[in-house]
Amino acid sequence: MIGLACLPPDVVAQSAPLRVPVQLLSNLPEGFRHPESLAVDPTTGQIYVGSFDARIPEASRNNMMLRLSAEGTLLAAKSLGDTPITGVSLHDGHVYFLNFGSSRLQRMRADFTADSLVEELASFQALSPSAPPQRHINNPDGSQDTVNFGSAGFAAINGMVFDRSGNLFVSDSFQGAIYRIADAAACKPCRVEVLTRDGLLATTGSLPFGANGLAFNADESRLYVNNAGDGRVLWMAPSGGPLHVLAESIHGADGLLFHDGLLWVSANQDDAVIGLDEHGRERIRAGAFLGIAEDGSPRGLLFPAASAVQGNRMIVANLALPLTEASGDEWEEDVTRWNLMQFELPMLR
Repeated sequence: MIGLACLPPDVVAQSAPLRVPVQLLSNLPEGFRHPESLAVDPTTGQIYVGSFDARIPEASRNNMMLRLSAEGTLLAAKSLGDTPITGVSLHDGHVYFLNFGSSRLQRMRADFTADSLVEELASFQALSPSAPPQRHINNPDGSQDTVNFGSAGFAAINGMVFDRSGNLFVSDSFQGAIYRIADAAACKPCRVEVLTRDGLLATTGSLPFGANGLAFNADESRLYVNNAGDGRVLWMAPSGGPLHVLAESIHGADGLLFHDGLLWVSANQDDAVIGLDEHGRERIRAGAFLGIAEDGSPRGLLFPAASAVQGNRMIVANLALPLTEASGDEWEEDVTRWNLMQFELPMLR
């Protein structure tokens, strides 16, 4: 492991963020595009990857869920049609995933094959009122601005996390909401509860996704949520209540993971995975964009969307998704083969 334990505590505390390189883990099968969601089975080490293929026309899309060995070899691929997949999580012998296109929570057996049954568990609806709540911004001169959001009318379910009791929490990127499903493994159909809806979970940023990745701290006293468009990490009590800002200026804060005292943020606009401490300070920065390989795959990180821990390493999904309407302005346009990267988890103490 990369370690700082040999340094005096005051030097460690005051040192600049540790820079960590990433390496290729696996090129994904040809035809699989835009790995957005990622999970690892802690028992077997198997890797689960969902795609966010949102091409136009819809008939050209080929969304899938992959099951890979711990070493990244393909074990199974399940076709999921033209609707993109966002969040994915392992729980109770199943892989749960969010069908972004149909606004539904679905699952399969963790040992799924190409012929496995997809179960429908819950459906998320357009909320009323249709627009997220206003956001009020205090200015340095004592004045205040008010942000009014437009109507979404679509449940853009994105991030998900289970607590230890089996309750599932889901973020909504367009409607500025977080949902809760009690005992998600036992309900079918499941009742969806709106845990909170707040202007801090919506965005007016150029990246059109607000509330995104979700994660709990170690004792589950805090529920963290990323706002991708605003570049913020926020937190709240899992029972509800006000939102608090933990960190700012993390551009494209997408996937979120808490591990070993650090909050790991997949910053897709920074082409990096960032490890934050409990105060929101950047302690580790993993990866950087290093170009496009001869086979059309990203070298380093390019628009990373999710990460997952497997033993002593972290696995990262390169979503590599073009966003702008212009042509020729994004390296993501040149990607023709998608991949997973990895890095050894640093030890800061």
